[in-house]
Amino acid sequence: MLRARGVPVGPSLLRAALGVGPGPGPRPGRAASGARGQGWLQPAGYDTGVKVYNSLTGRKDPLIVSGADTASWYSCGPTVYDQAHLGHACSYVRFDIIRRILTRVFGCNVIMVMGITDVDDKIIKRANEMNVSPASLANLYEEDFKQDMAALKVLPPTVYLRVTENIPQIIAFIERIIANGHAYSTTKGNVYFDLQSRGDRYGKLVGVAPAPVGETGHSDKRHASDFALWKAAKPREPSWASPWGAGRPGWHTECSTIASLVFGSRLDIHSGGIDLAFPHHENEIAQCEVFHQCQQWGNYFLHSGHLHVKGKEEKMSKSLQNYITIKDFLSTASADVFRLFCLRSSYRSAVDYSDGAMLEARRLLRAVAAFVGDARAYMRGQLAGGPVQEDALWERLGRTKGAVQAALADDFDTPGAVDAVMDLAHHGNRQLKAAAEEAGGPRSPAVFGAIVSYVEQFFETVGISLAERQCVSGAGSPAALHSVVEELVRFRQKVRQFALAAGEAPGEARRQLLERRPLLEACDALRRDLAAHGVSIKDRSGVSTWELLDPRQKTPNQGAEDTGCGGHGFRRGSVLPQVTIKA
Repeated sequence: MLRARGVPVGPSLLRAALGVGPGPGPRPGRAASGARGQGWLQPAGYDTGVKVYNSLTGRKDPLIVSGADTASWYSCGPTVYDQAHLGHACSYVRFDIIRRILTRVFGCNVIMVMGITDVDDKIIKRANEMNVSPASLANLYEEDFKQDMAALKVLPPTVYLRVTENIPQIIAFIERIIANGHAYSTTKGNVYFDLQSRGDRYGKLVGVAPAPVGETGHSDKRHASDFALWKAAKPREPSWASPWGAGRPGWHTECSTIASLVFGSRLDIHSGGIDLAFPHHENEIAQCEVFHQCQQWGNYFLHSGHLHVKGKEEKMSKSLQNYITIKDFLSTASADVFRLFCLRSSYRSAVDYSDGAMLEARRLLRAVAAFVGDARAYMRGQLAGGPVQEDALWERLGRTKGAVQAALADDFDTPGAVDAVMDLAHHGNRQLKAAAEEAGGPRSPAVFGAIVSYVEQFFETVGISLAERQCVSGAGSPAALHSVVEELVRFRQKVRQFALAAGEAPGEARRQLLERRPLLEACDALRRDLAAHGVSIKDRSGVSTWELLDPRQKTPNQGAEDTGCGGHGFRRGSVLPQVTIKA
């Protein structure tokens, strides 16, 4: 899957590139282009209204794309040799959220291209271990990756492009770089980018390029810092014919060619994990600018922070054996929970993964979903209640909309946006509680309808579903299953109403209650049993309502007692717990 290759970059350098911490002190390396951002050219085009942190400049710049209907975005895709894990998921989900916001909030039609690296040293090594062809292994894990992304509700790119299906284009790309005087071939059949030919224009992303790892005595490079564009064939490895002999592309050349093939000499947005900033993205910039002979190829580079294992200063990765696969995670939690977890931290920040953080995301998701359910019950007249402070709710809804828009325009500040929406739900819930305590009088369903509509719209925008009616797995029509549960709950309600009906005389009422107690116990038992299958029944003032819950999110005693309008996790004066963010 995705990983940094070549020279490792230290934590301080990564924090500087992300703009979330102090820059690095003196370190060995070669001089680069000086202060980041000095040579950056603000592009002409469509101003999205967003200010985004640009790794090229180290600051927030106005996000200006080619056009409202043609925002170009290249995303580094996976190297498909194994299953994806939550570290990968965190990056892809965060950028999926940004893409959705750009499209649905700021009106951009994003054209996204993702490259699939389907030939690579690790693919070859793993295929040999499994006694299968590299192509077969790559196809298997490419499909596995796509299924994982779909399960996480990550929108597919406009197009996937595989390296092995673009070899002629990659060869032509390398030939032009050689012709332009920035690369050279060797007698061994390798082709290298001549880094010294870039002069002081190398190092746009990290300011100072770290010194290269020491080369072996067998290297045929002119300079130790040069990087491979074409690798000469080795025995029992996939290879393709080229002007320099049989071989295969270098890693950095793959993405450069694919992005240039679709978008040409101007790319609006380039994204990836922060570990790709150097050397991968830096080398892409070097190749594309000499290929197109332009001063600036990519206008905005966006980098996501790592997912860390809580309590450890290390990212989640296969090499460290500290990872959780996406499939394993989704067997115990939902994609919506993970997406809310990602929303609660800046996409640029490293964030701790822990069971506690996931439980908190799950609790908050349940809380807002339960508020929406109770607000709908109030609108239908199923939740006893009286007047609410309607003017105050309308005013708060307006302020929330403004706060969310401002947060999302400020480098996609999803934590700020989520806090504003949760605060709106919290105040709406307090009004429902107050109305329930003072039943009678005029009702205000319209304002709760507007709040519910906005809350659901916000979460739908970022790919989270609060819908009560969710499809359940297994055979049969979801609509038919819904009808069956509806009839069952209606029958239980009639039984419960009969059991609670009291006679006129006090003694008679007591006798009837004792006689009908088994009916009430049966109603309670049914509610508990259905809760075990993800069906939550709520009894409110003689009316029973229900909702389907994700079975992975049930608690052991869920459904054991009537929660009423207040049982959805908000507490007066409570403070929303925070995910630990690392600068």
